[in-house]
Amino acid sequence: QLQLVESGGGLVQPGGSLRLSCALSGFTFLDRYVIAWFRQAPGKEREGVSCLSTSGDSTNYVNSVKGRFTITRDNDKNTVSLQMNSLKPEDTAVYYCAAKVTFNANYTTLQESEYTYWGQGTQVTVSS
Repeated sequence: QLQLVESGGGLVQPGGSLRLSCALSGFTFLDRYVIAWFRQAPGKEREGVSCLSTSGDSTNYVNSVKGRFTITRDNDKNTVSLQMNSLKPEDTAVYYCAAKVTFNANYTTLQESEYTYWGQGTQVTVSS
């Protein structure tokens, strides 16, 4: 059973940066999982933020974070990170990492319903 644990959330001022990490365990082949970050702000539905293909060659970002967020994976350390720069108050949310199995090396999706495994989430608050 794949397990995901997020870390790195916290309180940051507008314009600041945070780096979220998702540690994965309980799997055999990390490179068969598409990994994504989702977020859910108070009173809003959960939305896909970014995802990374198993090959690492394909990424997908929601328009509101393009140019500010970067998703990367380190297969040796079994982690996927989300570097968040130029943070805005509207980025405030609980951030979740999620995973799904695929044998398509360049497949990416931000559809929540496609993801099987989820972490518990980490709070990110952007406020002065």
